[in-house]
Amino acid sequence: IKRCWTVTAPVFFFLAYFALQVIYARRKYKISPPETTGHPEFERIFRAQANCSEYFPIFISLLWVAGIFFHQGVATVCGLLYLYTRFKYFQGYAVAAQGRLGPLYASARLLWLLLGLAVAGLLAHFLLP
Repeated sequence: IKRCWTVTAPVFFFLAYFALQVIYARRKYKISPPETTGHPEFERIFRAQANCSEYFPIFISLLWVAGIFFHQGVATVCGLLYLYTRFKYFQGYAVAAQGRLGPLYASARLLWLLLGLAVAGLLAHFLLP
């Protein structure tokens, strides 16, 4: 369980970093809340932050189930790779919408891998003697 915390704790820093980028973009382009449209760069940063935030609950759930029922080390490595790909996704999206695609596909593959590990671990735990 300790290894999964090495991935879970940085998630809060990632979420804070993404939120701060939206705040900085709002100031830079003079877009007051609750507005979500304006300068194209602001809109990309806002969407990148929203997209990353939407997936983190799924990621954390899969990370912990895979870590508890499959293997902590494997889940941790997948989790760290996922965080890296989401960071690259955010950076790429902030520059251009096309810049998000490579990291988006990589992070999706990692989520599917974590799902597979979680299911395998749960099946092994509950079905094998």
